[in-house]
Amino acid sequence: MRLSRVVIQNFRAIKALDITIGEPTTLVIGENNAGKSAFIHALRLCLDVTLSSAYRALSKEEIYCTVDQAAPFQVLIGVEFTGFQGHEQEEALLHGTMIGDDRARLFYRYRPKRAIRELIANGDLDRPLTLEDFGWELFGGGNPQVDLAALQWNHENTDIGATSVSLQYLQSYLVVFLPALRDVENELQQARRSPLLRLIEASNVAPDEQQAIIDAVKDANTKIESTTTLTDVATSIDAALKELTGPAFGLDVKLGLSSPTFLAILRNLIVLLSNSTVKQFEPRRNGLGLNNILYIAILVEHFRKRAAGGKSAGELILIEEPEAHLHPQLQATLLDALRALPFQVIATTHSTQVTAGASLPSYVVMTQRPNAAPLAASPSAASGLTAGDRQDLERYLDATKSNLLFARRVMLVEGAAELLLIPPLVKAALGIDLEREGISLVAIHGTHFGAYARLFAEDCLPKRCAIVADADLEPDDSDASPADAQEDDDVPGKPDIAALEGTYVKAFLGATTFEREITIDGNLEMLGKAAQEIGAPIIAGKLLAAVDPILGDTVTEDLKNRVLRTAKRFGKARYAQVASRYAKVGTQVPQYIKDAIDWLREA
Repeated sequence: MRLSRVVIQNFRAIKALDITIGEPTTLVIGENNAGKSAFIHALRLCLDVTLSSAYRALSKEEIYCTVDQAAPFQVLIGVEFTGFQGHEQEEALLHGTMIGDDRARLFYRYRPKRAIRELIANGDLDRPLTLEDFGWELFGGGNPQVDLAALQWNHENTDIGATSVSLQYLQSYLVVFLPALRDVENELQQARRSPLLRLIEASNVAPDEQQAIIDAVKDANTKIESTTTLTDVATSIDAALKELTGPAFGLDVKLGLSSPTFLAILRNLIVLLSNSTVKQFEPRRNGLGLNNILYIAILVEHFRKRAAGGKSAGELILIEEPEAHLHPQLQATLLDALRALPFQVIATTHSTQVTAGASLPSYVVMTQRPNAAPLAASPSAASGLTAGDRQDLERYLDATKSNLLFARRVMLVEGAAELLLIPPLVKAALGIDLEREGISLVAIHGTHFGAYARLFAEDCLPKRCAIVADADLEPDDSDASPADAQEDDDVPGKPDIAALEGTYVKAFLGATTFEREITIDGNLEMLGKAAQEIGAPIIAGKLLAAVDPILGDTVTEDLKNRVLRTAKRFGKARYAQVASRYAKVGTQVPQYIKDAIDWLREA
């Protein structure tokens, strides 16, 4: 079975969240302080029996900031399950919580206690509420016609047919939480938390095998105790102790291992690793990243043993930042492995490398909004996307383009030339650091802005997106213009950029092309020095000769065309990359780019 829907209200940074979870492996992504950790902890409040009940009685800091805590309110965390029908253990777990065929729900509520609710209903409470008047409850099932998100603080569970759920009934549904800052070595040694210990216990070691292990340790202990040196040391300690305590309080001293039990032996087991150069070394010699993967590997095997033993009614792994301490290749490898598991995984991440390898339906994006609560949305469910958009985004959201999912504000540009040159030129000429302003440039390498732009909507990414493009709207890698086409050649139609504009999207088009637009008086020295370096002395001479701080207005149409032709011959991206090294001598930003930046900074 798997979680298929999550509803959260008034918890930490989350005012209201209602999302559908489409895939077994879900990535919760977004900026810092957008509510990702709150999302994970909310699930634990509702589902994790290993979480102390002390955490379920909330503190004032865990209640959404605009809630009036002196008045009645509720924190609601609800989930729906699907995919359990036909699985005996899972059906037994969810018995009494089903609200339809293959559909069940559980919900946690933190609200005024029953006695307080009755006083409020009768008008007999004439004082402000305090958190001592509140309590938590866990219920399931109920009338499917009453939507989970519509429950108000004064709606009684019995009125909607919901039944109380005891945490002990959730014990067969295993929730494992891996925090962002995890001490793997210590976790493996902690008897109560070690996945290694739980894995061995789930392996159902036979009694005769247990006894054989105990006997082996006893034999080793006997040999250790009988060695000459340890016997002599024990005898000397025994004599010294009796000398200090006297015969009335004396104890006999021996050196050796404690009397072995099977559980004690398990608690002292450690993982031993080997590679091509070192044999049987402990995890402490590993890097943090590989230890994280080792921990997850043991955890996954524990899940498998549990399921094979018929003790499982489902598993959920909650991971904060699975990419922690891993280089990009291992990040991608780990994600692929998690997606292949038969267990549900929900992970928060800041890694574009991780999101690049995931499918669009697996994203849950949490976005900061100016003067409003963060929004959580599933991009694949955005109402403005077409089927073609979804297919394009699946292919195009690589490790660089998926940056737009994390950004506060986005500038979409055509290609690498704009991506490489705009940030340093804007910083030099305008004194604006785009990254510090929360503006991320995303090059789509073409003019197909539609799929990206339609993400920026109220029900998906409600943040500003500026489209900065050339007036001709021809791809950067186009070798010929439509005017050069023969009568029987196919000519691509120009995208309708104006149709993409809306509340969160605005287009800013240059009069011609980017290379022509940046060829202005304040940038001639920058462009000339770049031309010199790439091996274009003729155009370099013309650019540097045109630099005249007194006369100004020395740029001709011919000079602009020459710069464009040079960029095409030597490679637009290459020319822009070299020009970025000399951006510190640039003093002008084309007006359409400046207008885009001003609009983005308004938000």
